[in-house]
Amino acid sequence: NIDYVQMNAEALPFPDNSFNLITIAFGLRNVTDKDKALRSMYRILKPGGRLLVLEFSKPEHEALSKAYDFYSFNLLPTMGKLVANDSESYKYLAESIRMHPDQDTLKAMMDDAGFEQTTYQNLTGGIVALHRGFKY
Repeated sequence: NIDYVQMNAEALPFPDNSFNLITIAFGLRNVTDKDKALRSMYRILKPGGRLLVLEFSKPEHEALSKAYDFYSFNLLPTMGKLVANDSESYKYLAESIRMHPDQDTLKAMMDDAGFEQTTYQNLTGGIVALHRGFKY
């Protein structure tokens, strides 16, 4: 009983207050106007509804950040070339991760979109973070 659809996150074509839960994993960083997408998600959530955003983020410790950068910009494109004959897509992946807002910035963006009780939990030392926000 699940329908899968592909659509523009900045203009979700659903009525206001339609969903109890919205999740997006490793996709928000690919949205051009993240603020607009967050407002669109907020609009279609029912009161009491929750948004969960799982996304790459900023490592918590400098040493981990340096190691992760080396992996992302050197090893990952090389593996992409060897395995998929496509290093460019893996370069884009690393670049899109670095351009995505860090944990506190994304939390503030969710607050600005209207979400309440926004929090985030760092996973794998902050390489990935799970953000939560509610609509009341």
